[in-house]
Amino acid sequence: MTPKDAIDFLKENEVEFVDIRFTDPFGMWHHFTFPVHNFSLDSFEDGLAFDGSSIRAFQSINESDMLLSPDPSSIFIDPFFEHTTAVLIADIEDPITRERYVKDPRYVAKKAEAYLKSTGIGDTAYFGPEAEFFLFDKLAYKNDPHHSFFMIDSEEAHWNSGREDALGYTTRPKGGYFPTPPGDKLQDIRGKMVQFLELVGVETEMHHHEVATAGQCEIDVRFDQLVKMADKQQKFKYVIKNTAAMYGMAATFMPKPLFGDNGSGMHVHQSIWKNGENQFFDESGYAGLSDQARWYIGGLLKHAPSLLAFTNPSTNSFRRLVPGYEAPINLIYSARNRSACIRIPMLSKSPKAKRIEFRCPDPSANPYLAFAAMLMAGLDGIQNRIEPPAPIDKDLYELPAEEKKGIAQTPGSLREVLMNLAKDHDYLLKGDVFTKELIESYIEYKLVAECDAIDLRPHPYEFYLYNDI
Repeated sequence: MTPKDAIDFLKENEVEFVDIRFTDPFGMWHHFTFPVHNFSLDSFEDGLAFDGSSIRAFQSINESDMLLSPDPSSIFIDPFFEHTTAVLIADIEDPITRERYVKDPRYVAKKAEAYLKSTGIGDTAYFGPEAEFFLFDKLAYKNDPHHSFFMIDSEEAHWNSGREDALGYTTRPKGGYFPTPPGDKLQDIRGKMVQFLELVGVETEMHHHEVATAGQCEIDVRFDQLVKMADKQQKFKYVIKNTAAMYGMAATFMPKPLFGDNGSGMHVHQSIWKNGENQFFDESGYAGLSDQARWYIGGLLKHAPSLLAFTNPSTNSFRRLVPGYEAPINLIYSARNRSACIRIPMLSKSPKAKRIEFRCPDPSANPYLAFAAMLMAGLDGIQNRIEPPAPIDKDLYELPAEEKKGIAQTPGSLREVLMNLAKDHDYLLKGDVFTKELIESYIEYKLVAECDAIDLRPHPYEFYLYNDI
């Protein structure tokens, strides 16, 4: 779609407002809105000004002026606004040089796609994320120096089985996988979410309740090329949150909002194609994998301790990556095996279906940076022919201690993966996909605003443990 096509789209759909959106380094969507009469072809050519110093980890106050360049191919109608509003996703530029902004996550993702083509390894990278989430009937929190709490509730949660008005259909811990109504109380809201997703151009495949109690859900979307899929992931989270709000509920993509039950992951299916051929398929290889697919896995596993800074970028991420809750903490690969951090789905013999599934990531990730970082780690594996550890087809959660000793595991904290990123990021700098400036500002912000902020505050459970010592 050209800029002119986009303008025609506005007229054909009798659009009243134009909404411009972009993503910050930490995955948050930002927006501002024009009456349609103030938006024209010149808006695409001249760009739209905004204050880059007001966005986390972007510009300093003395270099705050930035431009947004709307992408006409991204246009869609927002289904949640009373007035007909068309949304355009924008790329970020320097207003003086008109060069693309190196800290723009969408630019990083575009450079990753271009780098893949430059290597000759492939021309297309497909990504298919499965982002789980919770739907709560209540979500409240407070953080003051003298008072701190969070409170969540769900009609279907097991702790509500004893309420005076209870009807007996609550979900046991870890008992939420595929129950039918009335146990699954969220069928209709998920159906509405699917309808909205399709309206904004996100093709869905299925929806269902997930393992945890208290409203854990999953809606699977069809895979797509890297940048397009990252755009769709931003739409996905937007639709889920706004549909939940329509129903008087709160949706959260926090990886571990609930103690004592499964967390929410974002298993990411990946494959590389060239000239219409899947480069990950080889009938004679283990689980039907080609050498390139195996080396790609080698790159993911080798760089996982730093890669997780982008795929699992919150302190809460590492409350999910712990033993006992089906979390993929073992840095190993295997066919069909969901206890390995990389699984090879074996549901089809078609060469087109061959892919790898990286199970560590979670939905707190910025999709542009996470997908780009995974691709770069995998390409580094192919370029250097990195052999992964031999696959293990046993239940890794039940391995004897002697067998477990030799299996590397995911790091235990956000601080640890950020320190690993500071030491291991050369694979990300290839092709100028990521830049040192982006990586350094990302690490600095995360350490101060998140790691230090958590470490400096007393935890409510510490009062339970230590108040009477």
